[in-house]
Amino acid sequence: MILGQTGRIQTGLVRAIGRWSLTALVVNSIIGSGIFGLPATVAGLLGKRSVVAVLIAGAAMGVIMACYAEVASQFSEAGGPYLYARTAFGRLAGILVGWMLYLAQAAAPAANANLFVIYLAEFWPGAKEPWPRFVILTLLVGLLALINARGARQGTAVSNVFTVAKLLPLLMVVLAGAAVTIIHQAPWGASGHLGVSTWMKAMVLLIFAYGGFESALTPMSEAKNPGRDAVFALFVALIACTAIYVLVQWVVVGVLGPGATTDRPLAEVARVTMGNRGAGLVAIGALVSIYGYLSAKMLGMPRLTFALAKGGDLPGVFGAVSRRFHTPWFSILFYSAAVWGLAIVGSFAWNVTLSVVARLFYYGMVCAALIALRRKQPLAAAFRLPGGPLLAVLGVGISVALATQVDLSKSLILGATVAAALLNWLWARRAVVAE
Repeated sequence: MILGQTGRIQTGLVRAIGRWSLTALVVNSIIGSGIFGLPATVAGLLGKRSVVAVLIAGAAMGVIMACYAEVASQFSEAGGPYLYARTAFGRLAGILVGWMLYLAQAAAPAANANLFVIYLAEFWPGAKEPWPRFVILTLLVGLLALINARGARQGTAVSNVFTVAKLLPLLMVVLAGAAVTIIHQAPWGASGHLGVSTWMKAMVLLIFAYGGFESALTPMSEAKNPGRDAVFALFVALIACTAIYVLVQWVVVGVLGPGATTDRPLAEVARVTMGNRGAGLVAIGALVSIYGYLSAKMLGMPRLTFALAKGGDLPGVFGAVSRRFHTPWFSILFYSAAVWGLAIVGSFAWNVTLSVVARLFYYGMVCAALIALRRKQPLAAAFRLPGGPLLAVLGVGISVALATQVDLSKSLILGATVAAALLNWLWARRAVVAE
């Protein structure tokens, strides 16, 4: 039983997420499996210039996150980008963003769940066989669903633990790699000309690596001081993640040289600097990082369908709250089923492509919402971003430019998502008229 400030029993959600827990949730939502493999892919495209590319991508994502900071500071309820778009542009835009957000943030954890099985196969080769894979994915998602259904405090505590646990092996690799890089940097040879298309491909990959923070903004009805803490969490997480990504890319390029294109770059850095035991520790760190990432998504994303239900845009069962644990239990179970299903039927690459395309859509939409909300709510007590409208236009431009570089071969499922959103909108309109 939980009592509110008035002494009454609370039957709704509980504000249990503090400033630093929210910051940890944002970091945990950003740093997933990509950091353990992406440095190799980017190095393969850009060579030693990949370090600069990571910094540029951080600046580009900084524009988008700064826009999110102003917009998020005006809201204290659950929903994140769905709520922002609905308030700025109306119900149809909100539902479209909601469905795209749900697709992106179910596909990305599903991709990570598949990668968990791949890394586990380093210790247990049979993990990738059909039945073991099925059991592993079921336990992986099911346990987190159970933890988060039992309360936001429990889910937040798990997210905090995994945030610290995933950063320790990264710090170990950076320190060991820096010692080698400073003393004897691996030679790369002369750098050839790199075309714009090569840089853009690298930017798309890096924007995916920096993304995911938006899911941490959906449980704002459980944040203690959402308007203030969202701004703080976004900027601190941006600085921390940019520093981590740049340092990791620097040591991978500096230690491995042309060999940085290996499929397990951090493990190879650890092997060169600390031997086989170090490589094993990094592999374990990858498993911890992936599971921590999943825990962050399981905490944040069910609050999206909860918000849609509270806004009358989904059936009321999605807004059901456990009287005992004060969590949106049905939305948690539904999200868990969606992640599990995508993980079972799709591969890592398949789910990553879905996530990238969907998130670029709502990144641009939320940046545009900054301008619309300044006009609709000029007196809102909120953080005001210096040069906000200009940065919003820049954010939209970044999203559109990157979207042109994405493989749209998954357009069928994206089209189905848009169609489902339109049907959802028609249902919601009819439900309002019926009332």
